[in-house]
Amino acid sequence: MPLARSLSVTSLSGLEEWDEEFDLEDAVLFEIAWEVANKVGGIYTVIQTKARLTAEEWGENYFLVGPYVESNVRTQVELIEPTNPVLKRTIDKMNSSGCKVYFGRWLIEGSPYVVLIDVAFTAWSLDSWKRELWDLCDIGVPWFDREANDAVLFGFLTAWLLGEVTQSEEPPHIVAHFHEWLAGLGLVLCRHRKLPIATIFTTHATLLGRYLCAGSVDFYNKLADFNVDKEAGDRQIYHRYCLERAAAHCAHVFTTVSQITAIEAEYLLKRAPDIVTPNGLNVKKFSAVHEFQNLHAQSKNRIQEFVRGHFYGHLDFNLDKTLFLFIAGRYEFSNKGADIFLEALARLNYLLRVNHSDVTVIAFFIMPARTNNFNVETLKGQAVRKQLWDTAQTVKERFGKKLYESLLVGQLPDVSKILDKEDFTIMKRAIFATQRQCQPPICTHNMLEDSGDPILNCVRRIGLFNSSADRVKIIFHPEFLSSTSPLLPMDYEEFVRGCHLGVFPSYYEPWGYTPAECTVMGIPSISTNLSGFGCFMEEHIADPSAYGAYLHPGPSIPRQAFPDTYMYDLHKPTSTSGFRYPRPASVPPSPALSRHSSPRHSEAEDNDEDERYDEDVEAEKDRVNIRQPYALPFKNKSSGKKGLRW
Repeated sequence: MPLARSLSVTSLSGLEEWDEEFDLEDAVLFEIAWEVANKVGGIYTVIQTKARLTAEEWGENYFLVGPYVESNVRTQVELIEPTNPVLKRTIDKMNSSGCKVYFGRWLIEGSPYVVLIDVAFTAWSLDSWKRELWDLCDIGVPWFDREANDAVLFGFLTAWLLGEVTQSEEPPHIVAHFHEWLAGLGLVLCRHRKLPIATIFTTHATLLGRYLCAGSVDFYNKLADFNVDKEAGDRQIYHRYCLERAAAHCAHVFTTVSQITAIEAEYLLKRAPDIVTPNGLNVKKFSAVHEFQNLHAQSKNRIQEFVRGHFYGHLDFNLDKTLFLFIAGRYEFSNKGADIFLEALARLNYLLRVNHSDVTVIAFFIMPARTNNFNVETLKGQAVRKQLWDTAQTVKERFGKKLYESLLVGQLPDVSKILDKEDFTIMKRAIFATQRQCQPPICTHNMLEDSGDPILNCVRRIGLFNSSADRVKIIFHPEFLSSTSPLLPMDYEEFVRGCHLGVFPSYYEPWGYTPAECTVMGIPSISTNLSGFGCFMEEHIADPSAYGAYLHPGPSIPRQAFPDTYMYDLHKPTSTSGFRYPRPASVPPSPALSRHSSPRHSEAEDNDEDERYDEDVEAEKDRVNIRQPYALPFKNKSSGKKGLRW
């Protein structure tokens, strides 16, 4: 298909018509994102997941462009000399002009080439570039917005890099794919400078949409009514919004990741995406159908070891009857549904207690926040656990040696004498070390803003403090998981495999990788039909729950708000239009109509503000209507089908 300019930007020239077909060897793809070798959120997963397939298709002509972050480069990137002569001349020229540009291979599957730009090294140019941005686009960036300042530096440096590549004697066909507003300025500059580059802009979530949803706004029902300039200005993000909107309008091709975000972009960015490209996962990476149960058991044992240390002195529950639930992602308390999850946990705790259940639920919150170090009490717990283990091993060795010597002389051991006073002294000291004068901590780290943290404040309000009487425990881990952590040394994939259920009741989730990752790893998950993944499953899967993905209807249903636009028009029908993936034959059908028995949201509920939730009344209803709690079934089946591909 020819890469032609969008009708909305015909006034911007600079790209000649390409032939219907051309040799990929004469084309170069640059993919530009702030999260190249720099994990901030979900875009890191997007790029990392599709890197292998893209590298296979484009070969030596595929280059990722991102920021140089030294701590990440040390562990993720192998720096090498540029292999492409045009790119080598470009990088050498930029470095000789006062920049610092690095070239290497990103050590992920596919080992793609990366061009990393040190934006801090060229901070001396920030004022002049911001002045140029104002002269060209009438966009002013305030001095105190560090993230926007980085976007300005990154955008000008990216445009400089691409401009130098186009100055070669025989420039190749260049496609530049920009992700999100942080990289969008580079696209705007490429178009303004009329560089012969085909540009693509992908928004994974709109800035204004994220801010509006975080502010308790009836977002989906009022999407068509927002005064976007005023709303962005009121939230002090107008300059960011302008950068994002400019990139969306200047791109030859504008894409997004889900139908729900396509509707959002049309109303907030004032341009309808040309195509929706749902995010996918490299299913091969996770494929181990016959090993699902074994991998789950191994990872669960590692989580149980952490729990033994975290709850030392209060380990009065049976770990074999303990369920591990988790929520993970960007720390957006309402957007990610952490508020709903905590409320549900409080009610679950009440039900388990009044029904005298012996089941314990431990809920993990994996959301990075501002911290200064690990919590001393948390580290102490892991140290106590290790000390107890070492003590048990010492006593076991002494016991085994005496047993062995007794059997050698043909005598049965005297059990009363096989453990001497020293053994009992060692064990008593170990037991005394487990005494604890406080409750197990909620948070594993020292929070910089403890008093204002939304999760901790909600925990204080609902009263779930990890007490012995509570059947629901909470662990807040405000840091990305890592196998090198001294506290919980597990990668995210290992941790997910060890849990029993992922809970993601997001109010604002343009795609949602977390439930998708759970699905391919055989772990059940709960999502909403306000997330891109949830909508995709609801539209294309006959029975999502049969695959372990349970969809909860959100407080506002987009298809009710926009009945004419929800089935998004992509200008022409695709081959998958109307396709619904069948229920797996190996899994018994779920009650398809069960969700309709739940009371639906109504306007009358909004008007009745005096009605309050009465726990005693609701508990009485639960005792009548709810069966005795039981352990969640743990049968993981896999469809064996391939995942989505970009």
